Amino acid sequence: MSLIVKPAETCRYDVLSLGEVMVRFDPGEGRIRNAREFKVWEGGGEYNVARGLRRCFGQRAAVVTGIARNEVGFLLEDLILQGGVDLSLSKWFDYDGIGRSVRNGLNFVERGFGVRGALGCSDRGHSATSQIKPGDIDWGHIFGELGVRWFHTGGIYAALSDDAMAVAAEAMQAAKRHGTVVSYDLNYRASLWEGRGGLAQCQATNQALAPMVDVMIGFPGFLLADPFAASETPLDVVAFEALIERAVSRFAYLKVFASTVRQSTSASRAGWSAVCWDDGSFYQSDGIADLDILDRVGGGDGFASGLIYGLMESLGPQRAIEYGNAHGALAMTTPGDNSVVSLDEVQALLGGEVGATRR
Repeated sequence: MSLIVKPAETCRYDVLSLGEVMVRFDPGEGRIRNAREFKVWEGGGEYNVARGLRRCFGQRAAVVTGIARNEVGFLLEDLILQGGVDLSLSKWFDYDGIGRSVRNGLNFVERGFGVRGALGCSDRGHSATSQIKPGDIDWGHIFGELGVRWFHTGGIYAALSDDAMAVAAEAMQAAKRHGTVVSYDLNYRASLWEGRGGLAQCQATNQALAPMVDVMIGFPGFLLADPFAASETPLDVVAFEALIERAVSRFAYLKVFASTVRQSTSASRAGWSAVCWDDGSFYQSDGIADLDILDRVGGGDGFASGLIYGLMESLGPQRAIEYGNAHGALAMTTPGDNSVVSLDEVQALLGGEVGATRR
């Protein structure tokens, strides 16, 4: 493995994520359109990775995000702090009373079941995180003085605005200057790119940021201009490996490329496995043929946090992808964006313990 990760004793943080954190409203088993009550969680693609690394894998985690200073922002702060993630590096924005210029993002998500797919309805225009501008965050202080072993961001954050893409590039460049490993999740959300160039612009943005990435995570079609990117046809491991080979041949500076491989049969059941390219070789996790899913949101983020843990702790690519696969699967057995499982439970699943009662 060609990754060089800073020693923990030289850094304040093991992992830092850059991304938007929203308040998620969950109608439980019901639907958004006729709900009378919601549970609330916090969630966001990049943040979920840091939280998983903190709560399941015991890593020192922080997030850079934007928060509007109002009661919803204070709720978001409370939820993040309950997750154990350091919020001190984030940017607070003054609130104008009704959100004309800046606000906190909201995300209404129903889980789906069987033939009824999961559904998300986000309300995040003019969000605080999308308005962070280059120069607002002192990346030199964060990476050069405080010290960070691993920096993670991704395509959801980069899609928020032109400023967000510029801030992502600024942060990634600073991380690279100071020897921090950079990972990037190719997450694509069609709603975020609507009116901003669609899938083609998403791919162009990811390609522009790829030269600063060490570890690429996610579906290669969102990096390559490939017809599979817009296809609903499930791909197997062989097809994923072919796409990853194309990606790493074009972006030769990538050190690791990993992705989940999903074969969904319904909203609540899927085949679940993963593949990882590292330094010219492919590694595969043992798949779960029929994974029963309670809440699929956050499964990919759970995979990313387990993978990063394995790579950061120099366990090797095979063990890293196994940790990612197990943690991502377990994350989808509980409600909310984030896993609430322990490292012991991840290791038990890796050891073949499935569904056993613990007493």
